[in-house]
Amino acid sequence: MDKVVLAYSGGLDTSVSIIWLQEKYNVDVYTVTVDVGQGGDFKLVEDMAYKLGVVKHFFIDAKRDFVENYVFPSIKANGLYEGKYPLSSALSRPLIAKNVVEVAKAVKADAVAHGCTGKGNDQVRIETTIKALNPNLKVLAPVREWGLDREFELEYARKHGIPFSREKIYSVDQNLWGRSIECGPLEDIELEPPSDVFKWTIDPEKAPDRAEYVTIGFENGVPTSLNGETLDGVTLLTRLNEVAGRNAVGRIDHIEDRVVGIKTREVYECPAAVCILEAHKDLEKLVLTPSQLSFKELVDRQWSFLVYAGMWYEPLKQDLEEFINSSQRFVEGWVKLKLYKGGLRVVSRMSKYSLYSKDLATYSVKSVFDQSAAPGFIEIWSLPLRTAHTARKSRWR
Repeated sequence: MDKVVLAYSGGLDTSVSIIWLQEKYNVDVYTVTVDVGQGGDFKLVEDMAYKLGVVKHFFIDAKRDFVENYVFPSIKANGLYEGKYPLSSALSRPLIAKNVVEVAKAVKADAVAHGCTGKGNDQVRIETTIKALNPNLKVLAPVREWGLDREFELEYARKHGIPFSREKIYSVDQNLWGRSIECGPLEDIELEPPSDVFKWTIDPEKAPDRAEYVTIGFENGVPTSLNGETLDGVTLLTRLNEVAGRNAVGRIDHIEDRVVGIKTREVYECPAAVCILEAHKDLEKLVLTPSQLSFKELVDRQWSFLVYAGMWYEPLKQDLEEFINSSQRFVEGWVKLKLYKGGLRVVSRMSKYSLYSKDLATYSVKSVFDQSAAPGFIEIWSLPLRTAHTARKSRWR
């Protein structure tokens, strides 16, 4: 082993990992930073990598790839883990890992590395993807292998001239689909998250006193327009994050079951994701049949679990997507949302494939629904339970 490709964020964990890999293995280190909309100064990240002695740093703008090939499939699947988490970080990991594998191939490296701990889900997501794409690559995890904590890393960084302060309280990961925040006071589940945790969403008490409306247009199950303006995916998510965030929409605080068996308190900011998923589910209810909807709930739940658990390349996921994509052919139309001081609700919707008929649903005398057919339907519908009740009435309680 003489070359290692490191997934590099520019943070403390991965910066310390560069020195660790050089010292422990005496290898040439290559770094890869993948832009999935996390923001920051990527030139500073590159400069830090070279200051720490990497042979070559690779920057990959993957925002469009992330939205179109990872976020959009999740929208179609109403991607929510345990009914709460929109899979923001989980969706980015296979994309990052894929790019690391591709760089490793380009530089002829026989090993890759990441800065994940041994307690989190990301180690599973990244390494599972790497093993699926290239099982011959050796995977190194300095933070996990050394059992590094922040205090040790800060001291290690100081000794090696890596400039990091002790002021950071939270561990943050973000991309276009959401922002996750951990550590510090958030580990006390009895306490409300402090306001300084949130950067994308304003406190509800400080949100505007007037509601704001936003209309999301969909084609083939994915968002294509905002308030009537057709937008590319990256622009749409960026703009909707701003709109929903200024109305305090998108905060999530829940107890989550990690793949490694630990229950944790997770705090997220996902303004655009919360809005789009709510709108998408509402539009599905308008255009899909009851049987499609009930079955799709099962499919969506399993798809979300596979993604959360790092099984992006699991064949079952691909099978589920065949059904999901088929169901999305008619998920076309628009949904109007009302945003107000952290609240979100659908107020109107329309689709040319709508299964709603006002003539059937109305209670007015103009209704075309034949109510005289109801008694016969009820007679047949209730037959199984009447039969069962009669046969078992001696033991019925």
